[in-house]
Amino acid sequence: MSSPNHPQPLLGIALVIGAASAFATMDTTVRYVGATFSVALVLWARYGLHAMIMSAWIALSPQRSFRTANPMFQIARGALLAFSSAMAFAALRRMPVAEFTAITMLSPVVATLVARAWLKESVSPLRWALVTGGFVGALIVIRPGSGIVGWAALLPLAVAFSNAAFQLMTSRYAPHEDPFTTNFYTGATGVTIATPILLASVADPIGTLMAAPALQVGALVAVAVLGTSGHLMLIMALGKAPASTLMPFQYTQLAVAALAGYVVFAVTPDGWGWVGMAIIGICGAATAWLNVRAAADKHRPVSAVQADTVAE
Repeated sequence: MSSPNHPQPLLGIALVIGAASAFATMDTTVRYVGATFSVALVLWARYGLHAMIMSAWIALSPQRSFRTANPMFQIARGALLAFSSAMAFAALRRMPVAEFTAITMLSPVVATLVARAWLKESVSPLRWALVTGGFVGALIVIRPGSGIVGWAALLPLAVAFSNAAFQLMTSRYAPHEDPFTTNFYTGATGVTIATPILLASVADPIGTLMAAPALQVGALVAVAVLGTSGHLMLIMALGKAPASTLMPFQYTQLAVAALAGYVVFAVTPDGWGWVGMAIIGICGAATAWLNVRAAADKHRPVSAVQADTVAE
């Protein structure tokens, strides 16, 4: 998939920007519905509707299949994504969307550290510089002790680390799976994990939904639609252009998140916040690009789920 038969780089870039916009809008919507619904209910709706949408998509596509060659990979990947989403949804109840997005965008940078510690991979001086720069950017955004973000910053950091582990795991198995099938198992695994959590934490989930204002229920549905469509656009983008061309454009999510946060909540990062976000964006995009180029140099195909830096 990293070498499309009919390259259309402009369409691929447009799809990636669309995916980034969908993810940023989803995060903004999660923050909005967080005032009404619990994390467990949002998580359940997010993955339940995702599984339903992908089930219909695959059922209506003769060339697609529910069959997977690596069921344990699908379960482990889905569990990591569900954990990341739970941490993300909890974080979005407590911190601005732009700052949250910036910290989660450290995932490719964190993947360098995880690969060094876990897989004993060598790390070049350039990559060490990008790792250092990324964390300096995060410190500028968080500014420990300033009270701007607080302890909630640990939650998107947890997202970044779990997503880094997910990226390393998928680098081995994802090329052997249909990304549409993998996207289905993302929803199926997520809703399987979320259901018992929901039943244990929410006494009457159906009654809660029925009693909620229609606008909030619609926003909850939008969370699932935006998340699913974002991943689908990313998959389609990887069919139009090489991953190395597309990866940096995922970081438009930072700008869209800042804009959405301003439009919906009238909140924008301060001057230092913008500086930190810019540093994270540059270091993260450069690291992601190097990761994709390294895979290409080893003649490994890069699938959409490998190139996905968003675990929501």
